Amino acid sequence: MRGHASSVRPRPDEVLVRIADYATKYEIRSKQAYETARYCLMDTLGCGLEALEYPACTKLLGPVVHGTVVPNGAKVPGTQFQLDPVQAAFNIGAMIRWLDFNDTWLAAEWGHPSDNLGGILATADWLSRSGKARLVMRDVLGAMIKAHEIQGVLALENSFNRVGLDHVVLVKVASSAVVAQLLGCTYDEVVNAVSQAWVDGQSLRAYRHAPNTGSRKSWAAGDATARAVRLALISKTGEMGYPSVLTAKTWGFYEVLFKGRTFSFQRPFGSYVMENVLFKLSYPAEFHSQTAVECAMDIHREMRKAGRRAEDIKRVRIRTHEACIRIIDKQGPLANPADRDHCIQYMVAVPILFGRLTASDYEDGVAADPRIDALRAKIACVEDKGFTRDYHDPQKRSIANALSVEFKDGRRLGEFVCEYPIGHRRRRKEGMPVLVEKFKANLARRFPEKQRNAILELCLDAARLERTPVSEFVDRFVI
Repeated sequence: MRGHASSVRPRPDEVLVRIADYATKYEIRSKQAYETARYCLMDTLGCGLEALEYPACTKLLGPVVHGTVVPNGAKVPGTQFQLDPVQAAFNIGAMIRWLDFNDTWLAAEWGHPSDNLGGILATADWLSRSGKARLVMRDVLGAMIKAHEIQGVLALENSFNRVGLDHVVLVKVASSAVVAQLLGCTYDEVVNAVSQAWVDGQSLRAYRHAPNTGSRKSWAAGDATARAVRLALISKTGEMGYPSVLTAKTWGFYEVLFKGRTFSFQRPFGSYVMENVLFKLSYPAEFHSQTAVECAMDIHREMRKAGRRAEDIKRVRIRTHEACIRIIDKQGPLANPADRDHCIQYMVAVPILFGRLTASDYEDGVAADPRIDALRAKIACVEDKGFTRDYHDPQKRSIANALSVEFKDGRRLGEFVCEYPIGHRRRRKEGMPVLVEKFKANLARRFPEKQRNAILELCLDAARLERTPVSEFVDRFVI
């Protein structure tokens, strides 16, 4: 029989201390990180504005009780909602993630660090409007850098998906730490907030995979960042935390949910993740497919030049990395848009056929075209172990795909290879102008010309943006 557990309350787990030390004490000195965070802010809010065109998203937005307006509450960009910071965080987070078009981080675990902006912006705006703190946008950018870093460094060598857990647990952990710091929590209260996030740790991935793939994957991160705000507010009251939440025998996170393994750290917390984050600039597609979509667009152009049609294709081979096969290699029926934007065959078939891939291409009307499923059935993935190695190499972090087409008459197109998508750090010079154009297009979806020009002018002026009060910035996004 196992002996009685000690009732002596231990010191906080090392991981809790690492996160709290970084959230409360680390000074960000990287100009590149702040510059990238500014572009990330534009891109992330733009993704949210585009999502407002989709009723499946907007039906979830607003207050819990219809008609509620919170005096001095946080405002939701692109809407007229003014909400408590928890519900505002859910609204902003759901908008950001809805179309799978915001930034990405790929490692042992993948995820979307800008998902944390829901909690960060809602909390900062509420604090500013209520007079509880005088925050400026540099505070928001700094919190973004730290949230990116906490989520991304934890993801480098710790695969949550391999034990059936979803990456939104890392959103909850990262948001709880930086939001607690924004709230002015003491060091111990920050530790407690992070411990509470790990107590919540079980986030199943069932909604991301067949046969249960569904739209929860579009609002799960909003739910996680909102929950983090709630936990930080609870901790701010002095509510106790759980110091050995990770390491406790029998009941801790490691034993219950991580198969007894402890977290591994490849590097200390700094500003690495924001500096290297991946942007989705051209295509709203799961990131492991981004380079495949670029290749598919090239194939479409070559086929048009050669007078070839999709009906002439016998097979398409995708040479890819292991993570791509594990996550988005799908055959058979696709039930809904959430299923389609996580199927590499679908995301390759549409651009080969039509020379485009937009958010609306995942909707039922486009998916009903029988040519898409006919071509999907001809597309197969094979792993290239070199691509897999380069995917994990911290000096490369490639997301390589190579597509080859064989026609029914035996002729072939030369293989199309793309190692780094346009949103990769190695293509920043090429990518940032595309990001700005994407932001302009998304602003035009919601705002008249004068208003969107004022927003753009502010966002492109780094110094002015950083000293702008948070509430003044958010007011520019109110319709």
